[in-house]
Amino acid sequence: MSFLYSISVSVAKALAPLVATSAKATAFVKGRRELWDQIHNIPKDKKVVWMHSASLGEYEQGLPVLQELKTKNPNYFYLVTFFSPSGYEVRKNHGVADLTTYLPWDTKSDIKRFVEHVNPAMVLFVKYEFWPNLIRELHRKEVVLYLIAGVFRANQLFFKPWGKTQRKLLASFKHLFVQNGNSLKLLQQIGLNNATISGDTRFDRVGATKEPLVFMETFVGTRNCIVVGSSWPEDEAVFLDAVKQTPSNWCWLIAPHEMHEEKLSHLIEQLPKGSLRFSENESPNFADCPVLVLDTVGLLSRCYPYASIAYVGGGMGTSGLHNILEPAADGIPILIGKNYSKFPEAKALIDLGGVVSVHDSNSCTYQIKTLIEDESIRLQQGAINNQYVLENQGATQKTLRLLNKAL
Repeated sequence: MSFLYSISVSVAKALAPLVATSAKATAFVKGRRELWDQIHNIPKDKKVVWMHSASLGEYEQGLPVLQELKTKNPNYFYLVTFFSPSGYEVRKNHGVADLTTYLPWDTKSDIKRFVEHVNPAMVLFVKYEFWPNLIRELHRKEVVLYLIAGVFRANQLFFKPWGKTQRKLLASFKHLFVQNGNSLKLLQQIGLNNATISGDTRFDRVGATKEPLVFMETFVGTRNCIVVGSSWPEDEAVFLDAVKQTPSNWCWLIAPHEMHEEKLSHLIEQLPKGSLRFSENESPNFADCPVLVLDTVGLLSRCYPYASIAYVGGGMGTSGLHNILEPAADGIPILIGKNYSKFPEAKALIDLGGVVSVHDSNSCTYQIKTLIEDESIRLQQGAINNQYVLENQGATQKTLRLLNKAL
C-alpha cells in the first residue's frame, strides 16, 4: 500500500504543473518550487520547532500553542508549513513564525531532502494532517512528533480492519492531544495509549483581545450590524431576502469566502442600492451604506465585535461550516445553515440555544426578523455562546505542559 501511495503522489506531482489553470492551483505548484530556496534561510545553529497545518483554520488552532512556545523558548527557530495556498497566502507574513512556507510533496525523495535540511527538534501537526512518507521519515530520524487538537471519527481508515498501515502512523507520534472523549476512546480501542484529552485550542485563540477597526466604527455608527462570515452562494441564496427586509437602523457586513471578481459582482447586483465593496471605497463613504461587502482577507474576526447578529457560512452547502467560535466569543447570537453534523461546537451550541440552524430562505428571514425585533433574545443567545467559549478554554496550557518538557 505504501508503494502504491508513493507512486500516486509522484504522478500527481508530475501532472500538477500541466493541469494548474486556476490561481489557487498555480500558487500550489509555484509555492512548492520556491520552498527549496526559502528553507535556506533556516540557520544551522538553531534548533527548529516546526508546525504544519492544512490551511488557515487549522493554523488558527495551532497558533496559541506556537505563540506560547516561542514566548517561553525564544532561542528556537519557528517554522510553519501549509498544504493549502489559502492558508499560506493569508499568513505568510504573519510574524509569529520565523519562516512560513509550503509543505513539499509527500514523495520519499522530497520529504527526505526537506527533513534533512530543516533538521527539526520537534514537529507539531494540527488536527488531522497525516502524511505517510513524512511521518515515516520523522520516525526514522527519531524526531519527536505531536498532534495538536486532534479529532478522530470511526469512519477513518485508522479504525477499519484493513487499516493496519495507517495505525502504525499514529504509533509514530510521541503524543496525540485530542479534543474530545470520543477521539480518545477510538484511539484506545486500537491499542494506542499515547493520547490525552486537551480540548480545542481554538477556544483560547478566539478569546484573545482584538484590535479595533476604524472602518467598522465608521460603517456601523449608531446602527446595529449583522455580520456574515465566509458565505458561499448557497448561504447567500438563504439570507438575501432578509437583507432586503432589514430596517434602516440596521446594516450588513458580508464577507464572502471566495473572492472571484465575477461572484463579487453578482453579489453586489443582488444587494440594496448603495451597497459597497470594501476594496473600492474610502471608509468615510461607508457611513450610510446598507451593506458592505468585505472583499479582502484577514479582517473578519475583528469585525465580529461590532455585530449584534452573526450568520456563519458553509453550512448550506457541502464545503463545511466555518468558524462559529469567533462570533461566539464576542457574545453574539449565531445563525448557520443546515449541514453541521461534523462540527461538535455547532451541535453543542444548538442544544444550548445560542446557535440556530436555518434550512431555507423563509426560516432565515424569520429568525433574523425575530432577533432584530427582540433585544432580550439577542442578549440571551449571545451570553450562552460567550459562556460556552469561556468554559472550554485552557487547551493550550494543557498541551504546553508536555511540550515544554520536550524542548
